[in-house]
Amino acid sequence: MLIAGPNLTFDRTVSVPALRPGEVLRATQVAVTPGGKGVNVARVCRELGQPAVLAALLPGRTGAACAALLADESIALRGVQVPGELRSATVFLEDDGRATVLNEPGPPLAPEDWGRFEALVAEALAGHTVLACSGSLPPEAPVDAYARLAAIARAAGAMAIVDISGEHLAAAVLRGADLVTPNLAEAEAMLHGRTDEIVAAGDEVRGRAEAAAVALVARGARRALVTAAEAGAAFADVAGGRWYAAPGVGVVRNPIGAGDAVVGGVGVALERGAEWAVAVAAGLATGAASVETEVAGLVDPARVAALTALSTPG
Repeated sequence: MLIAGPNLTFDRTVSVPALRPGEVLRATQVAVTPGGKGVNVARVCRELGQPAVLAALLPGRTGAACAALLADESIALRGVQVPGELRSATVFLEDDGRATVLNEPGPPLAPEDWGRFEALVAEALAGHTVLACSGSLPPEAPVDAYARLAAIARAAGAMAIVDISGEHLAAAVLRGADLVTPNLAEAEAMLHGRTDEIVAAGDEVRGRAEAAAVALVARGARRALVTAAEAGAAFADVAGGRWYAAPGVGVVRNPIGAGDAVVGGVGVALERGAEWAVAVAAGLATGAASVETEVAGLVDPARVAALTALSTPG
């Protein structure tokens, strides 16, 4: 699988008893790792034994340092060097399980930078049947950046999974991406401008997710998977929508990156020739398994296999 995750980060995961704005806090634990949604997807592929390549932008000296850390993790990387320095993301994990994320935007791109990245993706697609376009885009990236990558994948005979929000999601939907994977809030914000609180479970969240998935397909996406946290997810294609209840998890250690694990699980299954129903079940199982680990993107393959059997449409 090829993963287009252009906007890398350095993740600082900080554990604190409680996050109290305006106070001086002392962390109980800090981990600094390469980050970004594409990195999380690549980790899932590695853990599940699926060869994968991550394509990314590498700004400045910090980009080179991130590339070295990814090599230490045995993640294959194809990079485009660009001006600026790598962004950071700070993740605050509280003792009660709440997570707060502060994301930086990344350095602005020149038009030729994205063109060079597209050329890299087109070249790196050889031998892959799935392209996962995952995560935020740097400032000045084209509005249709992922839509363009999806078109490159289709021309190469590959399937494109697009995990993005806002205007970038809208462009990918309009241009007929093979699969878009927003969460319910992202889908409803794009479709209706709706920003009210998402309920955690029950018939309401199921109905809203199914409606959103069907609407995304009606607007142009070939398929849509709208996730609704611990409730499950709705999948839709031209045949209509169906609901997948989320498998139960044990102890939630880190919910960050669960959506990335879903993308990784779906992509790995598709790369191995699975049908869409099986791939969606595998994706939800991978997402559920990921929250039981402390580092985003890490999953236990045996746990994924056990949970896949519980991720059936209903």
